[in-house]
Amino acid sequence: MDFRLDLIENKIEFFEAYDLKTLELKIDQQIENNKGLLLEVFHVSHHAVFNPKVEKMLYSAVVHFKAKK
Repeated sequence: MDFRLDLIENKIEFFEAYDLKTLELKIDQQIENNKGLLLEVFHVSHHAVFNPKVEKMLYSAVVHFKAKK
């Protein structure tokens, strides 16, 4: 049996929520989780769009994590 430990160098995660506070909490929670993998935030992109089915704004974010150097 072979046992290998590889470091994750890049990780991209997607988040969405119907309010900014919830979106921020989801991102903050994942930042804390990724610290254990020695990843830090490299770039964040965010968007907002109106969802006519629920008549609310839908907020989304893409967070790019990179290995700490």
